Amino acid sequence: MTASSGEQLRKEGNELFKCGDFEGALTAYTQALGLGATPQDQAALHRNRAACHLKLEEYEKAETEASKAIDKDGGDIKALYRRSQALEKLGRLDQAVLDLQRCVSLEPKNKVFQEALRSIGGQIQEKVRYMSSTDAKVEQMFQILLDPEEKGTEKKQKASQNLVVLAREDAGAEKIFRNNGVQLLQRLLDTGETDLMLAALRTLAGICSEHQSRTVATLSMLGTRHVVSILGVENQAVSLAACHLLQVMFDALREGVKKAFRGKEGAIIVEPGRELKVLISNLLELLTEVGVSGQGRDNALTLLIKTVPRKSPKDPDNNLTLWVIDQGLKKILQVGGSLQDPTGELQVTANSCMNASILLSKLFDDLKCDAERENFYRLCENYIKSWFEGQGLAGKLRAIQTVSCLLQGPCDAGNRALELSGVMESVIALCASEQEEEQLVAVEALIHAAGKAKRASFITANGVSLLKDLYKHSDKDSIRIRALVGLCKLGSAGGTDFSMKQFAEGSTLKLAKQCRKWLCNDQIDAGTKRWAVEGLAYLTFDADVKEEFVEDGAALKALFQFSKSEERSVLFAVASALVNCTNSYDYEEPDPKMVELAKYAKQHVPEQHPKDKPSFVRARVKKLLAAGVVSAMTCMVKTESPVLTKSCRELLSRVFLALVEEVEDRGVVVAQGGGKALIPLALEGTNTGKTKAAQALARFTITSNPEMTFPGERIYEVVRPLVSLLHLDRSGLQNFEALMALTNLAGISERLRQKILKEKAVPMIESYMFEEHEMLRRAATECMCNLALSKEVQDLFEAQGSDRLKLLVLYSGEDDELLQRAAAGGLAMLTSMRPSLCSRIPQVTTHWLEILQALLLSPNQELQHRGAVVVVNMVEASREIASTLMESEMLEILLVLAKGEEGPITRAAAACLGKAVEYGLIQPNQGGK
Repeated sequence: MTASSGEQLRKEGNELFKCGDFEGALTAYTQALGLGATPQDQAALHRNRAACHLKLEEYEKAETEASKAIDKDGGDIKALYRRSQALEKLGRLDQAVLDLQRCVSLEPKNKVFQEALRSIGGQIQEKVRYMSSTDAKVEQMFQILLDPEEKGTEKKQKASQNLVVLAREDAGAEKIFRNNGVQLLQRLLDTGETDLMLAALRTLAGICSEHQSRTVATLSMLGTRHVVSILGVENQAVSLAACHLLQVMFDALREGVKKAFRGKEGAIIVEPGRELKVLISNLLELLTEVGVSGQGRDNALTLLIKTVPRKSPKDPDNNLTLWVIDQGLKKILQVGGSLQDPTGELQVTANSCMNASILLSKLFDDLKCDAERENFYRLCENYIKSWFEGQGLAGKLRAIQTVSCLLQGPCDAGNRALELSGVMESVIALCASEQEEEQLVAVEALIHAAGKAKRASFITANGVSLLKDLYKHSDKDSIRIRALVGLCKLGSAGGTDFSMKQFAEGSTLKLAKQCRKWLCNDQIDAGTKRWAVEGLAYLTFDADVKEEFVEDGAALKALFQFSKSEERSVLFAVASALVNCTNSYDYEEPDPKMVELAKYAKQHVPEQHPKDKPSFVRARVKKLLAAGVVSAMTCMVKTESPVLTKSCRELLSRVFLALVEEVEDRGVVVAQGGGKALIPLALEGTNTGKTKAAQALARFTITSNPEMTFPGERIYEVVRPLVSLLHLDRSGLQNFEALMALTNLAGISERLRQKILKEKAVPMIESYMFEEHEMLRRAATECMCNLALSKEVQDLFEAQGSDRLKLLVLYSGEDDELLQRAAAGGLAMLTSMRPSLCSRIPQVTTHWLEILQALLLSPNQELQHRGAVVVVNMVEASREIASTLMESEMLEILLVLAKGEEGPITRAAAACLGKAVEYGLIQPNQGGK
């Protein structure tokens, strides 16, 4: 009974494999293995599993399975061949050729084996030639680069470029590494010349890329401390190159930890996790070193943001985060609490505090329980107390700046810090200081505190008058603009609720006008101007402010130019202002009955501003497009900075979706690079952000030529986001738009259809063919019709026990003409490509003849033509089916159609009658011959 079950599972796996369901086949073979098969059967099952892994492009697993089959049966020629295929894909040509030689010795006349052996032999010879010529090239390049007489020559520049290019190929990187390359590259780094240092760092990145053992060896030879210290140099290009190298090293080490310490070359390395911690420890040390450039400190923070937190909450191990909090939280807080340009302090940039806030936020979000969060709070509070108590005015300023940093990141920790004895009182007191630096720190802390619900009421009661006084009477624009932003925050506390306004009528308009004035003032420095954008981000909750803002062309131009500047910390504020102007936040019309009930209960009911109605929003979108909003947003998406957080990406996705709401606007968005910018937004960010971006991509794909909108390889990147819109938790509109977009893509090329199949879209598309909503059902059927051009989908329709064909036949008889057209088109295509399906049509439903007759009698010529093609295919497929058709009313219908006006329908009807004559089913004169 067990043997029978095992054989049945193996056959089931074989059928699934033929149908293209490789994962299903893999499961069946695995279940069969668990039923105690004989060694010979085990060899066959392992061999079949290897074939599945090859199809799924899982080459390491394919090699393992084929090796297990060979262990069971050393003469298993199929297993040997499959292992050779896997080894070839893995780049282990010397091992692959040994397996092929055994295959040829077992079957000398097999042409497939002979051709494969010739091909791999050619690859090996080419590799040997390349490697032998590379040795001399590498040596020559280093000689030129290290020759003091060649300083600054074109020859030296070319040699450095060639070295970088060579290191990008794995074989070239290995050759450089084995030719004492790391020591020679160290000599280039020691020269201190910018061009040579850049060449050395980029070459080292190629050597370490995806190669754990070379990474560990490189760190050992250069010294981890030395590599990290290069981050801190003043030269921005060198610091960025060092940042890239360290990111490559982190990726190689993390991959090693994930793959049980196995590198790309299969070497075993002891504890890559230890190397990872050493690298992170050096980065933490760099944060507080005197003499390190501000850019270098920012790069170190960026690396920690990308490396330390877990990539997914499903990963249970957050030990690295806990270790960093224990070892480095005070160092991160020290950077976040440092003031820009003071004497004797750490050198920081305008973005350093924001970067520190983002890192602190990510570390806090990575904590799993209350005990871990409580420890985080305690460490932050102890650090702030250490500066606030007994350190004089300078210590209080440092403590308040640190609180600001926390309020911008893990705000719960910031709120708790504000509640420490004397902190809030010191903030209020320092706002009245005569020293600009002290005022700036205090006012910024007040602004950040105003955005937090716990403190807003306290500040509204105690801080508004102070902020107004600063705004009206301060003679420093830097203080006035910050005071204004504090007022903006408090003024926008009601959000979009028109009935909840904090200030008198017209006050928000006056504040917004002043913000726009500062934004357009080229004399104001970027750090101060950022606060004007922050103010607008809050004030644009008010529809009157939005209307005035989009009418101010100079302010829009200044905003878009500023978003492209080096002041990265402004991105979130710009995105927030654009979301408000386009009303692209989530808004649901309240249920009228619930509104009446709330009024009766004397509960507050939110009210929408009259100028937030759809007609006003559409007009604002048009003005933003005319002002160049798309090019500004495209630049923002390209930003490689921690400031472009997942939340910021979501805001940009929302705006893009609002911009493509109207069909006529989509061409403008595409022309300015919107299509290209949306792809990364759809692949990375919050779930909501990715969904909004994917929906915008779907709208492009529906209404424009996808090959022009997404040229080259980019079109294949669109498939995955579109498939994500088919999930059940998406809205009906998103499902519909995704189906329409996939229909267009499926009609373009076989490669795109294969990509859709690979993303496992077919089962989801099929499920929508059963939807009650007629538009979803129709769109899914149209999509399946185009996918039916692929062999794998045709196999699914041909599989025994499948009802897919029955559904198409029944839909061809539905009252919905568009659904009829899609289903009949699918039937026509399938019966043309798979004649075997023709004999199955009479078996799926007793109404098949009525449905076909109704198609031929339809007043819609397109439906007539599709029905005629199906009938032609059925007549040509079998004499028996042709006989059934000719004995029915179908003969009369065909006779009438054949006498009609010349066209494809007439020709199809004549072809049916001609075949019937050939079969001897009717006489020539009956067909009008």
